[in-house]
Amino acid sequence: MTDQSSPASPTADAPITYATAGVDIEAGDRAVELMKASVRRATRPEVLGGLGGFAGMFDASALVGMRRPVLATSTDGVGTKVAIAQALDRHDTIGHDLVGMVVDDIVVCGAEPLFMTDYIACGQVVPERIAAIVGGIAEACAAAGVALVGGETAEHPGLLEPDEYDVAGAATGVVEYDDVLTPERVRPGDVVLGLASSGLHSNGYSLVRRVIAAAGWSLERDVPDLGRTLGEELLIPTRVYSADLLALLRHDDVEVHALSHVTGGGLAANVARVLPHTVHARLDRSTWARPPVFDLVADLGRVPQDDLERTLNLGVGFTAIVTPESVEAAMTHLQDRGIETWVMGEVHAQDEAPIEVGVEVVRGAKGVDGGSVQLVGQHPR
Repeated sequence: MTDQSSPASPTADAPITYATAGVDIEAGDRAVELMKASVRRATRPEVLGGLGGFAGMFDASALVGMRRPVLATSTDGVGTKVAIAQALDRHDTIGHDLVGMVVDDIVVCGAEPLFMTDYIACGQVVPERIAAIVGGIAEACAAAGVALVGGETAEHPGLLEPDEYDVAGAATGVVEYDDVLTPERVRPGDVVLGLASSGLHSNGYSLVRRVIAAAGWSLERDVPDLGRTLGEELLIPTRVYSADLLALLRHDDVEVHALSHVTGGGLAANVARVLPHTVHARLDRSTWARPPVFDLVADLGRVPQDDLERTLNLGVGFTAIVTPESVEAAMTHLQDRGIETWVMGEVHAQDEAPIEVGVEVVRGAKGVDGGSVQLVGQHPR
């Protein structure tokens, strides 16, 4: 086990070095050596140069053949889920969460993610821990067909405790201008498909951690309803959808009008972001059962339903809005790729929408003047 104690304080007569200030350059170099093999697997033919350069380079000559290439970019982190990884001293899954949060936002506009960079800030560089984090990032990038072209590990003694770290990333993709998914494509009669999440993904962990702490539950607690320990459930990696959704967009028998990544803000708010203000989406809770972890959080913390729905994905990681004629082919495509998919609602014109009185209607979100969404019915239990 690598010694993670704080560096010894220099005496009054001793010289002060970068090492005694808490930064270990040799440990950083060792971390790079340990991560090299995994990073090599997360590449594409367009990547130029290797690990260790000042900048990652990507040959963009293929874009010359596009009529009107549009670049798409996204950046994100994984929030306080890192606290669970740190508490359990398991760091090989958090990278999957980072890739999912960053790369899957890009595919929402129809773009193909091309390359990604990561940033890890830590209190002390423990090479094996950094390599495990980056290994998870590289593994998820490889599965998504995204190149990991570079990154940075920064040691911040005094700002972060030795065992603390945070992760962030950014990615860039490209799409033909004519193929950009915009809200204006969505029209009355379209069908909303739900794509199952792998669990909590990476949102709402401040709420989840507060509920667990208030209940006095240990992360090592075995939970029969979950079929695993609580900590194992909370560290299930975020599902990365981009490769599956790109294949769906290219499917000859499927016409996709919109995609929505269900992250912070919950299902209704994120669907509203991809709708024009002229339409209303009615989503029926009775079409899917909430996975047990969401019922656990709700029951253990007595969390109100509206707060739960604004915070967690409740088992829906993505939605796809397609034409009625595309439903069967889209569902078959996604289910063949291992993603449980179901019809969860439909799109109506605003002036003809069957809006239920007394039920919240969500209109737009995060500064977007979008359409409206109403969640109706109750989840089967």
